[in-house]
Amino acid sequence: MNLALFEDSGWQRLLPLTWLRAAFELRCGCNHLLDRVREHAGATLARVFVREALHDVVSERIKLDPAVPGQPWLLVNARAMLTDDLPPPPVGAYWELRGTCIAARVTEQELAGLTREDFLNDERLAALLRRLRPEPLPSAVRLIEYPWDLMHANDAELRRQCKHGGVIAGTVYDGAHLLNRGHIYIGPGARIKPGVVLDAEDGPIHIEAGATLQPNAVVEGPAYIGVKTIIRPGAAIRAGATIGPVCRVGGEIEGSIIHGQSNKQHDGFLGHSYVASWVNLGADTVTSDLKNTYGTIRVAINGVGVESGQRFIGSIIGDHAKTGIGTVLPTGCVIGVAASVFTQSVVPKFVPSFSWLTDDGVVQTRLDKIIQIARVVMSRREVDMTAADQRLLEETARMAREVEAAGWQ
Repeated sequence: MNLALFEDSGWQRLLPLTWLRAAFELRCGCNHLLDRVREHAGATLARVFVREALHDVVSERIKLDPAVPGQPWLLVNARAMLTDDLPPPPVGAYWELRGTCIAARVTEQELAGLTREDFLNDERLAALLRRLRPEPLPSAVRLIEYPWDLMHANDAELRRQCKHGGVIAGTVYDGAHLLNRGHIYIGPGARIKPGVVLDAEDGPIHIEAGATLQPNAVVEGPAYIGVKTIIRPGAAIRAGATIGPVCRVGGEIEGSIIHGQSNKQHDGFLGHSYVASWVNLGADTVTSDLKNTYGTIRVAINGVGVESGQRFIGSIIGDHAKTGIGTVLPTGCVIGVAASVFTQSVVPKFVPSFSWLTDDGVVQTRLDKIIQIARVVMSRREVDMTAADQRLLEETARMAREVEAAGWQ
């Protein structure tokens, strides 16, 4: 059976996290949504239907397998999160949740006639589903509708996925303390320095290859530390945290996801937040993740308020964003792609993409300057900005001004 992933119009509700990546590249628990589909769907990933602006970068990042001729195709929504192995729907059938197509199974001939617009356009997708029959949705599938769905699923997903405890393949220095060693995994080349406490008594801890935990850092499970990430001295990584590859992290982090290649080197609290890639949070940047009233939090998605129904949401921070020293981010704050926040005043709940916020207000940043800085930042992690990366940033700058228009008012 062949597998194809498709983005639907719901990608816009996951902004700013999906400006520079497909929805299936979002992270939760130990890996990406894409990895779960590959693991649990039992099919060959041979095609993806994504926005035109993303096509080139996704082609560079995602390796596809050759399609198996004559086999049916399983179409899976890019926002679907699979949590267990499951049989696909029969050919000619589909799964849905709250009116959204989660997956469908079609013939090779039907697949040949489909384009990205058949999935991104709600009316065309509805027309496709009218040719199929609905089947009951398995319990091992959930739909990611907003960024906070990822943060709030993270704790449970870490507990489900971190199953390789009892393996110590790295170096644990004298003076480090491992509590409940059978629920701790330390990958090859990882280094656990003196004074580090890995507390897995309330949840598993997974530390990937080449990661370094510097002296006196404390990690509470469940937690995931990515490849070659460095946890700075005295850091407190509390339960429910996922820190992706090649990050530099200090201070206190709780219930949050850092996608990868981002810096939070210094003191400051990051709670119930999602931080995308190539982000730098200045020293003593603090997020608020709980209202004084203990009420539910309203989040400005694309500058328009959305009632989350959640009591704990910190910040949602897009790729290449930066904060200055001592920045205080309000509950449910959204910072767009390549936005820079350098103010000691109250930060608004929504900071548009490609903007520069100071005590004098917010202005649009020069795109050429953003690209220049991004190129330097990426090179410091030995990553070259490709021509496709640059084109995507340029197209995102154009589109974001329109999609986030409410946030500039």
